[in-house]
Amino acid sequence: MSAQLQHYANKLAYEIDAWDLAVALKAGENVVVIDARSSEAFAREHIPGAISLPHRTMDAATTRALDRTALIVTYCDGIGCNASTKGAYNLARLGFRVKELIGGLDWWKRDGHPTTHGASAGGADCGCN
Repeated sequence: MSAQLQHYANKLAYEIDAWDLAVALKAGENVVVIDARSSEAFAREHIPGAISLPHRTMDAATTRALDRTALIVTYCDGIGCNASTKGAYNLARLGFRVKELIGGLDWWKRDGHPTTHGASAGGADCGCN
């Protein structure tokens, strides 16, 4: 039983769902939301207030301005994309406290939360590369 409890404790320590993220943001908690997809995907649509920081560009220099006391939440398109996982890995490796948004932008919208749409039109790719 203890292995099972540890498994679920680990999931809760490293993942967050859209509802809990929205509650944390509304409460003004110290949370920084990172869109780990391409900048083009971010320009098409993203979570309001999110920062575009593609996982492939994450390093000490590009993350220098991030609040190291904040909880960093990474996201991507959703279940078929792993940019949020790659971003969470990169940021954790750099010493940040990170959680990954379960279901990404897809489940954020399914829960009825708003998104910001950009003027950029083209491209149907997920931007996870």
